[in-house]
Amino acid sequence: MSQKLSDSRLDLLDTLESESIHIIREVVAEFEKPVLLFSGGKDSVVVLHLATKAFWPGKVPFPVLHVDTGHNFPEVIEFRDRTVERLGLRLEVASVQDYIDRGVLQERPDGTRNPLQTLPLLEAITKGKYDAVFGGARRDEDKARAKERILSLRDEFGQWDPRNQRPELWNLYNGRHLPGQHVRAFPISNWTELDIWRYIEREGIELPPLYYAHEREVYSRDGMWRAVGPVSMPTATEVVEKRLVRYRTVGDMSCTGAVESPARSISDVVLEVAASTLTERGATRADDRISEAAMEDRKKEGYF
Repeated sequence: MSQKLSDSRLDLLDTLESESIHIIREVVAEFEKPVLLFSGGKDSVVVLHLATKAFWPGKVPFPVLHVDTGHNFPEVIEFRDRTVERLGLRLEVASVQDYIDRGVLQERPDGTRNPLQTLPLLEAITKGKYDAVFGGARRDEDKARAKERILSLRDEFGQWDPRNQRPELWNLYNGRHLPGQHVRAFPISNWTELDIWRYIEREGIELPPLYYAHEREVYSRDGMWRAVGPVSMPTATEVVEKRLVRYRTVGDMSCTGAVESPARSISDVVLEVAASTLTERGATRADDRISEAAMEDRKKEGYF
């Protein structure tokens, strides 16, 4: 790569980083009690990294919240806990399993728990009295997320109205809200998946090992490779194979698929993502294939 192209790429990342840090600082200055949604996935890891840079050498001045489905990859939970301990953060966990045990929520016939996260999330926000919730959503992931502003108002029921979006001109963000309402803040909204990976490469950011190629027992379902596990078992007609795969997202094990890949390093992943024509959610998340408007319907109810 020529020096000119290299400098251009770095300039883009610097611009995105500067915008994101500005958004994080603005939210912390304007709101009384922010919180960051942190799952251990790459996007939330990047947002946390940006928050760490925004307030360095001080600590991140807000807690992190994880809505735990109980079906998470063990490697991701281990990474989450280790990261929180390393940075000295306070971790709040809203457990879907607790709601199932109490009979408030019921398991779905398809086995996925991703759609069950909404109620635990909204109740955790209410209980913590959080008025701003940082998320790692990006506009390039999904049509519904492309409609959302960087600061997105949620009503007193935690719901989102895509027709009630405020203009955001000249990097001016309107965080005005009434008592009981809160705002979702998306500092990396303007990033792409490729931007995320180039930034991870530049900053040397650690991720859960699932993001890199490894051998795993998988079976094919709905055009995706599903990992064999306690909450993701093949049917009698589905053939288990050992393949070299990696994950582009690390959500609920029961609905997150792997992709065949030889990419064992960050630079390998950057090249692979640059050549991809599908977003990570479109390629590997079965819950987003329930309907054409699956994500938008869940967001209207209060989902991420």
